[in-house]
Amino acid sequence: MGRMVSKGKPSPRSAVKPLSKEQVAKLNREFGLVDPTYPYPTGRIEPNEAEIDAQNPKLTNRLMNACARVLRASCKLHAWGLDNVPPTGPYITACTHVTQFDVFVPMIAMFRMGRRPRFMAKAEMGTWPVLGKWFRAVGMQPVPRRSGKARQIEEESIRILGTGRPLTIWPEGTVTRDPQKWPMSMKNGVGFIALEASRRAGRQIPLYCAVTWGAASINHFWPWPRKQVVMCYDTQLDYADLLAHMDEWGDEPPSELADELARRVRVRMKEVMATIRGEQAPAGFFDYRIMREIPEVEAFSDPHQVDAQALAQTADAAPAKARAGAEPRA
Repeated sequence: MGRMVSKGKPSPRSAVKPLSKEQVAKLNREFGLVDPTYPYPTGRIEPNEAEIDAQNPKLTNRLMNACARVLRASCKLHAWGLDNVPPTGPYITACTHVTQFDVFVPMIAMFRMGRRPRFMAKAEMGTWPVLGKWFRAVGMQPVPRRSGKARQIEEESIRILGTGRPLTIWPEGTVTRDPQKWPMSMKNGVGFIALEASRRAGRQIPLYCAVTWGAASINHFWPWPRKQVVMCYDTQLDYADLLAHMDEWGDEPPSELADELARRVRVRMKEVMATIRGEQAPAGFFDYRIMREIPEVEAFSDPHQVDAQALAQTADAAPAKARAGAEPRA
């Protein structure tokens, strides 16, 4: 089958205003912003030496220093919430995808906090000259963007978490197509990975949203004067209620629960982004499948009831058949 091509084009930089110095100052007063491009941005910590040693430590350190210099030359980068990054054990980071900065900012922030997450990225990036080697060195896990590969991608993600390593994903699947660059529809792979990894671990795997804003206004050919960019590494997103009946799921988590967790990620991302931007979040969201804005999906009023309904539905059809021909979720 042919390679999947992303639909539509992101809105131009002129669609949104640069993040103002006044708004950054307000965020600093409220949250205490730090520069995530320097080691230990929140103060001296104990880095995860086992992870660092397992991932090309010398090369990775050189590449991170180079990446930090490029970021500092391109923007004035600030962050808060980095104390939420766990010092040990597996966790999932779900990142916004407004621009390519949403790849580098959370990555360097977690590296500077002493962790070495693996991250899911389209397989083509691993073949790019120079950058491809860089991505592979810092923990890229190639994602083949072809239909029918969803289960393979999810299994590899769950395997990574099962080894105790963190995992970073961009659940929108591509740069947002929302005209005002708010988070758009999420593929439910983020929900499936978190739920199934938690079931296999016998506990809730921590899930965090990393929201980056401000880079949408940067001219990549002439970035000066440098724009303000802010990232929030949010508190842990709770989904324990969705795991209440995990011993009864059968072969895999019900799709309704994966959809609900993906919805929670999107809603939380909108809330955090609204705080960073100092704006009101839209009532709906941009649906990538139909390329237009739709009303926000309501939360489950009773997750246990939905779980029971999903079990009844999956009892009549094999999960593999139900997902045959679907787009990759991760």
